[in-house]
Amino acid sequence: MPSSRDDTVALVRDAACPLRGAARELDALLDMIGGCRFVLLGEATHGTHEFYLLRAQITRRLVTEKGFTAVIVEADWPDAYRVNRHVRGAGDDPSAAQALGGFRRFPQWMWRNQDVVELVEWLREHNAGLPRGRARAGFYGMDLYSLYGSIDAVLSYLDRMDPDAARRARQRYGCFERFGEDPQVYGVATRFDLSASCEREVVEQLTELTKGQAEYTRLDGRVAEDEYFQIEQNARLVQRAEEYYRTMFRGAVSSWNLRDQYMVETVEALVAHLDRFHAPTKAVLWAHNSHLGDARATQMGELGEWNVGQLLRERHGSEAFLVGFTTHAGTVTAASDWGGPAEIKRVRPSLPDSYERLLHDAGLPRSWLNLRSEAGARRELVEALREGGLERAIGVLYLPETERMSHYFHARLSDQFDAVIHVDETSAVQPLEWVADRREREAEAYPTGV
Repeated sequence: MPSSRDDTVALVRDAACPLRGAARELDALLDMIGGCRFVLLGEATHGTHEFYLLRAQITRRLVTEKGFTAVIVEADWPDAYRVNRHVRGAGDDPSAAQALGGFRRFPQWMWRNQDVVELVEWLREHNAGLPRGRARAGFYGMDLYSLYGSIDAVLSYLDRMDPDAARRARQRYGCFERFGEDPQVYGVATRFDLSASCEREVVEQLTELTKGQAEYTRLDGRVAEDEYFQIEQNARLVQRAEEYYRTMFRGAVSSWNLRDQYMVETVEALVAHLDRFHAPTKAVLWAHNSHLGDARATQMGELGEWNVGQLLRERHGSEAFLVGFTTHAGTVTAASDWGGPAEIKRVRPSLPDSYERLLHDAGLPRSWLNLRSEAGARRELVEALREGGLERAIGVLYLPETERMSHYFHARLSDQFDAVIHVDETSAVQPLEWVADRREREAEAYPTGV
């Protein structure tokens, strides 16, 4: 074991693989990923250009070299599915920026930014060049905030397929009307009056829709099955979102756990659906480090939280590969208040006892570390990074005046991730616009917004 912090810095410097911009510098990381079915690409902020850029570079190689066909992101299902139609050549949007038009609410810049536009354009071009019969790459969301958007999607589908079923669905979903357009009003109401709950109605609707699968999909093979699946996912999202908003004011841990469990359920349901046509499906996930690093290696896990990274490791073992991203300083796109405008903010240099400062002191502008145990010096490094330290998390809010309290937590880096990519000085992602429709803050995500 290293006898001092300086020894650990030396181990990092010796083990780190530099990233200077050459096309093949990620070869060793791709070799390390091997035949994994789930590659989880994190981010230390929700507004850093280099994180989006590197994730896109890795994703393109996973798609072209390893046959990945599902890009699943920390976004709502109906908004992302509009993008999915575009990249698969089935939508009405003439451009990537317009296909991203469903992302209207705060924090809009997470997905309506130039880096995502370029990825969406690449996915569409890639799919267009594939021979007939080859699996196309899709773009999907796994989050659960789109209660009303998903209700609209279910009703629109049933209006076309089964007007009588649409009438029954409107009656059931009408339960939410008395709470207005803010689902958090519903959450507050059910906290004090359980009789106000719409739980029975949303479960009944999901059950009826599921029973109608054979009838709804008999007309047009794969196209109809895809359409039915995405609507069933919307109905399932409504059911889980109802539960989420009913739970969120009863404790941050329980609502966080419900949200991340739903994300994993969505990933597994999507993979099972896609497996029906081109098995085995491989999926690359984009979300914050807080969701994709193994929660058992963090202080949040000690408080009872679990997350996507932990659950996929528990369920799929070595088929899940977890990549974290870190930065020391630079700029970030974030807001100062929930629902506020996007701003370019200066990121303070990382704290002296943080992993970010450790990686900074190694003196490499961009590099990545293999955190899977091996013999000799590699094992010594992995053990050193298992001793624990501070790690920074910047979500949709950045509050530098309360930096230590708002944005740092304790973690064991080599238990949290299989690999970490460090960009020492980063720059802010460029939004397509700077103001988004307001969305009320989500309890478990405040104040950092991850």
